[in-house]
Amino acid sequence: MQAADLELFSTEELIAELMRRQTFLGVVVQSVEEHKDAQWSGQGAFKVHYNSNLDSEQACRLLEAVTESMDRYPSE
Repeated sequence: MQAADLELFSTEELIAELMRRQTFLGVVVQSVEEHKDAQWSGQGAFKVHYNSNLDSEQACRLLEAVTESMDRYPSE
């Protein structure tokens, strides 16, 4: 699939597709409002999506693990 192919789908459709996949084990964090600025201001409201592979407690633990990993290995 080419990047241009993804432009044919809305964000909601792409997230819904991930949530349907039983092979997907993860969390999608989506801004409530579309992000159009070059940089994030550090504020906003978010929706957290996860499928039936995780319950809310497991999704929280996954997000905590990601946070810890990001603190240890900051992006360059």
